[in-house]
Amino acid sequence: MSLLARLEKQKQTQPQDTSKPQEQIKQIRQVDPLRKLKGKIHEQLVTEVDRKLLSQLDQDSSRQELRDKIGQVVQQVVTEEQAKLSRGESQQILTEIIDEVIGLGPIDCLIQDEDVSEVMVNGPKSVFVERKGRLELSEVTFRDNNHVMHIIEKIVAPLGRRIDESSPMVDARLPDGSRVNAIIPPLALNGPTITIRKFSKDPFTIDDLINFGTISPEMAQFVNACVQVRLNIVVSGGTGSGKTTLLNVLSSFIPSDERIVTIEDAAELQLRQEHVVSLESRPPNIEGKGAVTIRDLVRNSLRMRPDRVVIGEVRGGEALDMLQAMNTGHDGSLTTGHANTPRDMLARLETMVLMAGMDLPVRAIREQIASAIDLIVQQSRLKDGSRKIIKITEVQGMEGEVITLQDIFVFEQQGIDENGRILGKLRPTGIRPKFMERFQTAGIQLPADLFGGLQNW
Repeated sequence: MSLLARLEKQKQTQPQDTSKPQEQIKQIRQVDPLRKLKGKIHEQLVTEVDRKLLSQLDQDSSRQELRDKIGQVVQQVVTEEQAKLSRGESQQILTEIIDEVIGLGPIDCLIQDEDVSEVMVNGPKSVFVERKGRLELSEVTFRDNNHVMHIIEKIVAPLGRRIDESSPMVDARLPDGSRVNAIIPPLALNGPTITIRKFSKDPFTIDDLINFGTISPEMAQFVNACVQVRLNIVVSGGTGSGKTTLLNVLSSFIPSDERIVTIEDAAELQLRQEHVVSLESRPPNIEGKGAVTIRDLVRNSLRMRPDRVVIGEVRGGEALDMLQAMNTGHDGSLTTGHANTPRDMLARLETMVLMAGMDLPVRAIREQIASAIDLIVQQSRLKDGSRKIIKITEVQGMEGEVITLQDIFVFEQQGIDENGRILGKLRPTGIRPKFMERFQTAGIQLPADLFGGLQNW
């Protein structure tokens, strides 16, 4: 059902509160009275704007020069057309044209809004945002499907990627590292669809996560020590749970004198160390050739003398190469994976190893996993939109055919307040991990009460 149909239905079923739906319907139906004028401004810009300016938008001087030129053209066309515009309408046209030429068109204002964490374009007339953990319909719309396609192509073209009927899905990134996924008809029935997961301009630190309630100070101290002593850590969680943000924070604990190689489908990690080599996979070209997979990059990274290998996400056969690297001297590696619990993460790793095409017995795979992975950090996006680490779990080893796990820290939910916010505590279980000796060997002293005690329960 289209958005217009849904809003009409809502108006009929809820006559007592129809102001907001009526405004949205009016917005959807309204024809932009300034559309013809904007079209003439676009035509004039094509002939008058120097293409060199468009190719140098990463320079502040070029951006300002282009803004000034756009302002001149807007004023010129308005005068020629003898258009009677208010100051607000003139400013609106100027802003829209600048966003169209320099930014990402109608959604540029959403990208700049620091309260918005995700932008979802479900066709030209339906743009949703996630604001402070809640989904809401924005007032932004596109002219038509071609307008949305123009913005998609503007995002993917500088990255050497393409999107068309033969390749109707693409993963990309914005210059600030924000993740972009686009899918177009005939696969997307609502029209071209864009999903942008924004990254903060200033990467979050561990202090930010503590302030958000994502992690407790005790857990932060513990994971810091785990990275310092080169434990192999997997960050597990569902879509949108904050895995990449947490991976960024964990990576910040890596000493600055180590060589780090990052491997991703679309480069998102924002590591602040100086000695970082970032690798990005490549899709096949229009002839179906030239693809470079995550697995290819993992293999190649081991020849690059890395102290640490950080893989944005494992989702296929590269899991086998990652486990082998962890078991052959490349300890201290970090990665993320999609799973709902630490136990599910181990099951997914088994499945991904089998996807490598190797005919390995299940016990051999589990021994590889138990030997390679030291810690699983489980992150979750709760119903109120908050993101929390709900478990930090140690992988202890094998008992018979089963990999044994032990929770070190857990999130204990205690209820919901009057505003719908989830109440709870991040608490230690009172059990000390088996790898405590590695902290002592590295000279890292953790407080004696860091892991609490069973009396807390």
